Amino acid sequence: MMDRRDFIKTVSFGTASAGFPGLLKAAGKGKLPNIVVFLSDDLGRLDTSIHGSKDARTPTMDRLAAAGMAFDNAYVASPSCCPNRFSLLTGLMPARHGAHPNHSQVKEGTKFLPSVLKAMGYHIASFGKVAHGRRGFEDCDFNSPTPTDMSTNVQAYFAQNRIKGPICLLVGDRRPHVPWIAESTYDPDAVTLPPYFIDTPQTREHWARYLTDITGMDEEMGRVYDFAQEKFGDNFIFLFSSDHGGQWPLGKWNLYDAGARVPLIAVWPGHIKAGKRTDAMVSWVDILPTLIDLTGGRAPDDIDGKSFAKVLLGKRKMHRDKIFTTHTGDGSMNIFPIRSVRIGRYKYIHNLRPDAYHTNHSDLIRKDGAGAYWDSWDKAAKKDPKAAGILKRYYTRPEFELFDLENDPLERSNLADNPEYKSKLKQLKAELAKWTTAQGDELLPHSEPYLTSKPVPVVKQKK
Repeated sequence: MMDRRDFIKTVSFGTASAGFPGLLKAAGKGKLPNIVVFLSDDLGRLDTSIHGSKDARTPTMDRLAAAGMAFDNAYVASPSCCPNRFSLLTGLMPARHGAHPNHSQVKEGTKFLPSVLKAMGYHIASFGKVAHGRRGFEDCDFNSPTPTDMSTNVQAYFAQNRIKGPICLLVGDRRPHVPWIAESTYDPDAVTLPPYFIDTPQTREHWARYLTDITGMDEEMGRVYDFAQEKFGDNFIFLFSSDHGGQWPLGKWNLYDAGARVPLIAVWPGHIKAGKRTDAMVSWVDILPTLIDLTGGRAPDDIDGKSFAKVLLGKRKMHRDKIFTTHTGDGSMNIFPIRSVRIGRYKYIHNLRPDAYHTNHSDLIRKDGAGAYWDSWDKAAKKDPKAAGILKRYYTRPEFELFDLENDPLERSNLADNPEYKSKLKQLKAELAKWTTAQGDELLPHSEPYLTSKPVPVVKQKK
């Protein structure tokens, strides 16, 4: 019978010549650390206590940040569930793994990074929403798609199963994805709305419900963290992040920071110093390569992700000098392809179809617990020029946008037409064009866009 070391030598990844070089470099150096990854769904970075929210109660995030390292510049590969979660699992950007529109599938033959951990001897268990659709994935030993009570299910599973070897536990909470909880624990009159929202009672009510789901998710993460401490002692890495911003205007399905920049915290007792914050720019494609690196393995060289382990271990302050994000669309709800690059304090966004409306689930699904507040926005826009301007900016975008994130963190002032920034715009345009070409990105919408020469679209919804 082939032993584990011989098995690892025979496994290929991605191409016939690619293997797992360095996979066993940690052999003999002690017990492999257990891994716990907890993901939230549709959580905006600024809607957390660790990133300055005046309202959000997220004590578990506070606890994690105090015990480990919090990232101020973590970005998703794409601000949509399907492409971004596939980027997490493959270490590839959407144009390369193929699932660029939401609710699509990766290219045939695409390899998943959990295979590396599996070959190292990890038992991989997934609970809730980790892969898009709560489906299993390559080399997942156990998948529980139940979207609620994950901590209870985790405890039951490990109480009933004696697992030999290290564990990789992946937990995905569906919150604060819509529909938001009906009963709010926040006072709608007291919450602080983003300044680019139209302030109506209906908006406040839904925002309070959104915050309630954030707190509920945070509490569930606390239970999973407690379980990890009880089961693994100090021998575990705990990582938390969100798959993109919330389903709000300029959030999810947008490449503004409200949609693409997310919370990320990592804890590893005795290895990652407690209470640290970093400005290092990282991407979701980097997460699994980093975990593989920390556990002594080596991810394939032909992926987009790269390890930021040296940042976590205090050996390096910087990681990426450029951050690329992409978005294509989602069925009939969202057909507006966008690409962006951030270098230093500046971010450039290329709206590939400025002749089309930017519209998505946020304004089209006007149901209680989701976008029902949009009716009040339409009503306000008929009387208030400021409200009308907010809607116009949401629906229509110029082809080029350039923002100074240091002076304009909410990306309200487009510098693309400012002659003082002509050379900076040229530089970022060239960087983005070079990268999209290297990615094999065709820069096309997945379906025919909604042209601005026609009325704002109304999509029929299933009752």
